[in-house]
Amino acid sequence: MVYIVAIFVALMLYMWIEAHRNRVIFHSLPFSTFPESFSRFRIFFISDVHRRRISETLISSLKGKIDLVIIGGDLTEKGVPFSRVKRNIELLKQLGPVYFVWGNNDYEVDYHELDALLLESGVKILDNTAVTFESEQGDRIALLGVDDMNKRRDRLELALSDAEHTTFRILVSHDPRIIEKIKPQHEIALVLSGHTHGGQIRLGPFGLYEKGCLRNINGTMLLVSNGYGTTTLPFRFGARAETHLIELKHKRS
Repeated sequence: MVYIVAIFVALMLYMWIEAHRNRVIFHSLPFSTFPESFSRFRIFFISDVHRRRISETLISSLKGKIDLVIIGGDLTEKGVPFSRVKRNIELLKQLGPVYFVWGNNDYEVDYHELDALLLESGVKILDNTAVTFESEQGDRIALLGVDDMNKRRDRLELALSDAEHTTFRILVSHDPRIIEKIKPQHEIALVLSGHTHGGQIRLGPFGLYEKGCLRNINGTMLLVSNGYGTTTLPFRFGARAETHLIELKHKRS
């Protein structure tokens, strides 16, 4: 009986550690359509923070390496104090300008108060809108964001209309199922998403959701993150917590 208890405690400790890792996965992504005039474009992508406190050590390790920060939804959930959310935002702002899309759990809290907090903190909310970055040579990159699909608030066509006359397009959606709505004529090169937690607790290849991955779907690169936090239980197994440092560059033919 003692051995069984010891094994159980060890397993719980291991799962807790997996859920609280501060892992940064580096992705170097070349695209032939990415403007060469943007010599370096680095994004820090973090999704599904939920109840976690973002690590100051993690932020310190990334300072000076980031051009912009993207929060891929579920920054918070029911029961999380807004003081913690504000602290997490302030830490992320140390890395660069911060952009945010809504996730389903963000709507569990007083989302009007969350909206106000984001705006007061200088965070740009991408709710079916887009922002454009322009190089000195006039090339344009568009960052599009859609509202939460689970609440049926996503309007991809509105974000696309905001991104006209751009050379390269990145779309952020909390839910990776947005890929099903993307058509070749939308010319979206990269999609960033989370929501699934990689299944959070997996038994080998089996989990409630597919493990986080980066793959090409009909010419669009889709990144699905395991996410940084957890929901329901503060444990992970087979789907480590993760964040992402994404470097975009021009692919020479």
